[in-house]
Amino acid sequence: MNRRRPDGIDPVARSRARRRALQAVYAWQMSGSSAREVIAQFAHEQAKEQADLEYFEDLVRGVEANVEALDDALKPFLDRDIEQVDAIERAALRIAAYELRMRPDVPYRVVINEAIETVKRFGAEHGHTYVNGVLDHAAAQWRAPEVKAPRPR
Repeated sequence: MNRRRPDGIDPVARSRARRRALQAVYAWQMSGSSAREVIAQFAHEQAKEQADLEYFEDLVRGVEANVEALDDALKPFLDRDIEQVDAIERAALRIAAYELRMRPDVPYRVVINEAIETVKRFGAEHGHTYVNGVLDHAAAQWRAPEVKAPRPR
């Protein structure tokens, strides 16, 4: 069964890439290793799980390269300093902020939904509600035309 969309993207492989990216960004935050080192650690698992390796690497490298700008952009939507946010939630917020700001090809609803689902899977019991609130507000500002556009029926 072919899951690929007409644009060639496999949504299931992208979801797997985001789950792995969350784990990799979490590891990067906790270890202080470089994104390159963390990617190398996760590459073997990526291959086994048939995730979108290119997208995984883009997310991890993108967060590392833009972490200060992403944290600054998230600041108005947070109720505490980014470093005080739970590490899993912080990783999810950074990845989603990267996608919302640097990957306009990915619909904002997909970004938010994927962030919520990964935090439900790996985070604290109610962490996904915090992530949802932050990203709803961020998307409304960063992707205003897309958010305000009528939904296709």
